[in-house]
Amino acid sequence: MSAPREARVLVVEDNDTLRRGICRALQESWSVIDSVSSGDGAIARISDPAIDPYEVVVTDLRLPGADGIEVLRSALERDPRASVILMTAYGSIETAVEAMRAGAFDFVQKPLDLEQIELRVVRALEHRWLLSEVTELRAERDALRASEVLVAESPALREALDLVNRVAPTRSTVLITGETGTGKEVIAGLIHELSPRSGGPLVKVNCAALPDTLLESELFGHERGAFTGADRQRIGRFEQASGGTLFLDEIGDMSPATQAKLLRVLQEQEFHRLGGTRVLRTDARIVAATNQDLTGEIEAHRFREDLYFRLNVIRIHLPPLRERPEDLLALAHRFVDEFAHQMDRPIRGFTESALAQLRSHSWPGNVRELHNSIERAVLMAEGSRISPEDLALCGAYSGKETQGWRPELPPEGVNLAEVERRLVIEALRRSSWVQKDAAGLLGVSRRKLNYMIQRMGITHESWRRNRAPEGFDETP
Repeated sequence: MSAPREARVLVVEDNDTLRRGICRALQESWSVIDSVSSGDGAIARISDPAIDPYEVVVTDLRLPGADGIEVLRSALERDPRASVILMTAYGSIETAVEAMRAGAFDFVQKPLDLEQIELRVVRALEHRWLLSEVTELRAERDALRASEVLVAESPALREALDLVNRVAPTRSTVLITGETGTGKEVIAGLIHELSPRSGGPLVKVNCAALPDTLLESELFGHERGAFTGADRQRIGRFEQASGGTLFLDEIGDMSPATQAKLLRVLQEQEFHRLGGTRVLRTDARIVAATNQDLTGEIEAHRFREDLYFRLNVIRIHLPPLRERPEDLLALAHRFVDEFAHQMDRPIRGFTESALAQLRSHSWPGNVRELHNSIERAVLMAEGSRISPEDLALCGAYSGKETQGWRPELPPEGVNLAEVERRLVIEALRRSSWVQKDAAGLLGVSRRKLNYMIQRMGITHESWRRNRAPEGFDETP
């Protein structure tokens, strides 16, 4: 028998004498042995978010209340890697087949040999530990892949990635902050891949992309008939992410009403679908991200302070690219290699003047702006090295850092509305027409930018809405 390791085991048996005997046999090897006498009691313990998941559940098939199959399903819903051993005095091939199909690790007939039960538990734990080792190896592989994507030469980003490695294995809620384009979604994915939940789903929700009513349905789901057009039941993102990670992007754009509902879920780990009364539980880990100053939003009464404290358990801040000069050129060279290979272009780097321009630019769109700029430059370059003309960086406007910018006002004056429109279109073009990114360049919220776009009649073929009238010209 393998050397014992610390493990959590739950014994479910309505016969008091047998239950105590199994517990005594197992307690010689494992310190955490819990026991209950009914199926309902087992499901209550398994589902309790305050109790860590059990690695192994040993349960009788016939129990008062819920039966062993229901206990099995509850254990696997809480932790898909759990090993469940079913016991019964009424064994049959049909019963064993049903148990194994439901996900049982083993099936044991009574009367029991307690040494055999201990051996089955050992095998179940060895299987569990083997799966964990495979998961860890996969996580290490994914971390190596991430290191190939993430460039972390600067101390600030190295510190952020060190925190990612430390927080990923935990269940703690994480808040990722940073300007648009700094890589918050990449970090959220890395946290998931390095966590014990990597075998579960990573579900992403952009809180700024949907109006309030649709966002609530997206998060919590809805029942048929909950509102006009709800012709079928919808499973929400919280249900989909159970056992995995739920990534809430642009959390600062969430309405106060939805914030209140999210707070309740974080506090109680339960919710109900829109139009429904059944209470549902979730075991999703929350990772949130924002490019806004949430403390300022709290002072302006646009963001709940209690929700902020719930989300801000572990905060990972991603510094802007202008504060990471060590990463800038390494990223630029990596992007050149990437796009030159994709486009089959013989580009080998930058001219000295192009490198100087890269260093002097403030990069308000951060890594995403650099990525887009290099892609365009590789496509446009005529020689083997990228020139400043290929980069075509706009030096006059530098996003939020406007201290060095002095706009010129001609003697005849300007049309302010037209200047504003030209700036909006230029920001959209530099952001590949991604409104969220353009909003970051302009220093406004996505909702404000969407309002400006509709007011100005700006459209683009990749957008589903805001179609312009026939003959509309986007050229500023």
